[in-house]
Amino acid sequence: MELAALFSGGKDSTFAVYEALKRGHKVKYLISIVSKNPESYMFHYPDIEYTRYQAEAMEMPLIAETTKGEKEKELVDLKRVLRKIKKEIDGISVGGLASRYQYERVKKIADSLNLKVFAPLWKKDMKQYWKTLLESDFKIMVVAVSCEGLGKDWLGRIIDRNALIELEKLSKKHGFHLGFEGGEAETFVLDCPVFKKSIEILEAEKIWEGDSGMYLFKKIKLIDKR
Repeated sequence: MELAALFSGGKDSTFAVYEALKRGHKVKYLISIVSKNPESYMFHYPDIEYTRYQAEAMEMPLIAETTKGEKEKELVDLKRVLRKIKKEIDGISVGGLASRYQYERVKKIADSLNLKVFAPLWKKDMKQYWKTLLESDFKIMVVAVSCEGLGKDWLGRIIDRNALIELEKLSKKHGFHLGFEGGEAETFVLDCPVFKKSIEILEAEKIWEGDSGMYLFKKIKLIDKR
């Protein structure tokens, strides 16, 4: 299939692109919906304006669309983008894990445009998924946290095997979703097998309010892989 990938820059949408290519599909476009609402019902928020660096690293065209992030109305914005390119694609790649709210709404839009949905992570076992990410050399940074158990020290942290062991313990103790499907945390991929270059964070700022925070990039760059 020829796909347009809904792309936030996080681990799930990036892995969906990786998996699509691995299965022989072609990703023609990355679509980033930039929400003005940090509590967007549908679309990942922190550092999404930097997906252009990831698109460049993958050598893929990026379509960035701004939405106010109002419930249901943001879906109209997504549909408008897809309608423009529907003649060039067969389906949509999504990184959804378990949220029926997100999946069903994307599926509804896809059906209305006669497009298929490629969702390789749907209902996937989270421990196995994290294992696959790390074994596949995904370099994943935590850029937001918003749940009990994940403090300020997680902001800007790279998820390696030691961090994953901690996450599994905290997930069991505090009851949050290990894949962050409920918005407990957000991630940004700095490198993975489909990146021709990797991303280096030169400057960033931690913003913390109450029991949640974000790691906002100020300056980043692409670097050659060693």
